Amino acid sequence: MRHFDYTELKNRTWDNRVVGYLSLIHEYKGKQSAFMKQRSEEMERLVEIAKVQSTEASNSIEGIRTTETRLRQLMLERTTPRNRSEKEIAGYRDALNIVHENFAYIPLTSNYILQLHKVLLSHTDFGFGGSFKSVQNYISATDGLGNQFTLFTPPAPYETPEAVEEICREYNRAIGEGKVDPLLIIPVFIHDFLCVHPFLDGNGRMSRLLTTLLLYRAGYEVGKYISLEAKIAKNKDAYYAALEDSQHGWHVRQDDPAPFVTYLLSVILAAYRDFDDRMEIISPDSYRTVKNAVESKLGKFTKKEILELCPGLSASTVERHLKRLTAEGHLAKHGAGKSTFYTRTQ
Repeated sequence: MRHFDYTELKNRTWDNRVVGYLSLIHEYKGKQSAFMKQRSEEMERLVEIAKVQSTEASNSIEGIRTTETRLRQLMLERTTPRNRSEKEIAGYRDALNIVHENFAYIPLTSNYILQLHKVLLSHTDFGFGGSFKSVQNYISATDGLGNQFTLFTPPAPYETPEAVEEICREYNRAIGEGKVDPLLIIPVFIHDFLCVHPFLDGNGRMSRLLTTLLLYRAGYEVGKYISLEAKIAKNKDAYYAALEDSQHGWHVRQDDPAPFVTYLLSVILAAYRDFDDRMEIISPDSYRTVKNAVESKLGKFTKKEILELCPGLSASTVERHLKRLTAEGHLAKHGAGKSTFYTRTQ
């Protein structure tokens, strides 16, 4: 089995793109801290929106879906899961809530990873939640003709517990030394976790939960307010391509994690930029807030999209101002009912 040493990252030279991403993320992190102190009500609304989007997106990446109505009922715990997909969604909801509310008290250890995995699968009928894999698993892909092939073979089951222990130990050692930016160590750890592929089910979703956990513990809390999972889901081909590019030679320590590091930093930066844009939209005047949100949109958009940009406002307030903007000639309304959308006229 290969071994790991994350302290070696301090000797690595990164390209200008990675250096630029790091600099911008640090800058946005400082701005976010100032916004959080000023606008607590809007922050709480953003948290609830992001939780729904993260739960939906992280499961959607794995092909796990339900209707929008059922998703919101599950998120509010006003219903019980009806099928396997909804059971998996409910498990992600619970695990994400634990990360959101207790990240400061969840250190990165093999035992805590197992506990989080148990929560993730707690609503399913699977009997292996909270246990490492007992049979060999494979990372597969499908070619243009629909033929499936093995893309990567993770370590064997007997190697898995030791591998997870080692990547956790090395992560904590590198963070403790403080000589490498956590924003570099986190993607490398997540990449190694996915290469180990320690579970029979839930590896991708666990990797995203752990990404959120480690970013929060390192002081990067943008994922509370802007869903990182939703950004990954929007371009999951780039996510898988970055993973594949970084896996070559992994078993013999000849892999290059740079593609995945670059990809994940770009996702984090995009989330910070979205957060910054949303804070710029918010105004003490609710009409001005909605108008700012409308003016930030290109092409067609829905009331739901505007509502997400105005976290401190109710649906009825947003609807009232959209009607006013339409009457004033700023917007054109198209369709009816659930098919309604708007376009700017100015």
